[in-house]
Amino acid sequence: MALVFDVFKTSAAGGRRGVMALPHGEVQTPVFMPVGTAATVKAVPQDVLEVNGAGGKGAQIILANTYHLYLRPGHEVVRRMGGVHEFMSWNRPMLTDSGGFQVFSLSKLRKISQEGVEFRSHLDGSRHFFSPEHSMDVQIALGADVAMVFDECVEHPATYERTKESMGLTHAWAARSKERFEAEKHRVPWFEKMGGKTQSLFGIVQGGMYADLRRESAERLVEMDFPGYAIGGLAVGEPREVTREMIARTLEYLPKDKPRYVMGVGYPDEIEEYAKMGVDMMDCVLPTRAARHGLVFMREPGSDVVTRMNIKKKEYAEDQRPIDESCGCRVCARYTRAYLRHLYASGEALSAVLNSVHNLAFYLDTMERVRGELNPARG
Repeated sequence: MALVFDVFKTSAAGGRRGVMALPHGEVQTPVFMPVGTAATVKAVPQDVLEVNGAGGKGAQIILANTYHLYLRPGHEVVRRMGGVHEFMSWNRPMLTDSGGFQVFSLSKLRKISQEGVEFRSHLDGSRHFFSPEHSMDVQIALGADVAMVFDECVEHPATYERTKESMGLTHAWAARSKERFEAEKHRVPWFEKMGGKTQSLFGIVQGGMYADLRRESAERLVEMDFPGYAIGGLAVGEPREVTREMIARTLEYLPKDKPRYVMGVGYPDEIEEYAKMGVDMMDCVLPTRAARHGLVFMREPGSDVVTRMNIKKKEYAEDQRPIDESCGCRVCARYTRAYLRHLYASGEALSAVLNSVHNLAFYLDTMERVRGELNPARG
């Protein structure tokens, strides 16, 4: 089987402790997945990702981006290189998004129809067309362990009528995605190398900020019987309490024996909260994006309150402490706030590297702690 998911502990609040077996290895859940947009987690080499944070076990699974790899270097190039795992020298599990969110972001450069989306490249303005079938072809060529159906992410705010129409398009595209995936999944580059295993395709629940549409979307996708389900279209500008409500309302209607993934969230305290609600998988660009802007995460001394430190501030110019004295990452074990401020102020490339390494470790350690709290015996 391409994916086996086992839940062995559930808390009273709904949090789950489990393990997801994929062709390239096992993933302990709940899990945070660093985002490697162009087959690279920005500023962090793969060998560092493998040992950074989470007690030295590093990132269990990362993301790559279908839209960006399609444009550069091209999915057929990646296929000829043996798939994205071989291409980027990453032997652990990986997930690719469908490209739907990136196309959604090109609001002034795209045209949506029942067939798919015509858009202009943000790189050179060239015209392209993504249909559900084409998204599947690209994701199969890339060869990540988990692929996502092609969907439309509605803007926020959006009217009920606009959201319902968009959701219907997402459902139609999900059915077409699954049909194409099932017909072509054996063409994944590592099919024979991995003993005939294939990728797994997850459905994506949409419905904007309307609870009844979220329920309808979840029920429709469950009828299609995917091996896992994502909750999409969140963290697009709505208040945090609305995000939480939509997650909670959607989880009610997703199968308890399949992985549940919330896309594109969030701050460390948010991913901890959502994991304790019953979310199994989460991703976000925030750890590395914030790092490149000199923002690093820490916990206030003696508490679990998460804050962001702006390492650019002059007050850190002679501060001999690490970012977070309770953090065991390689950055906090070696470097001072004064040095990290100096790197950023000097425009040194190492600034982005060290800040990113720390932030990712912070996120991975957060999930390791949550897993331990959900089931201390399993670690």
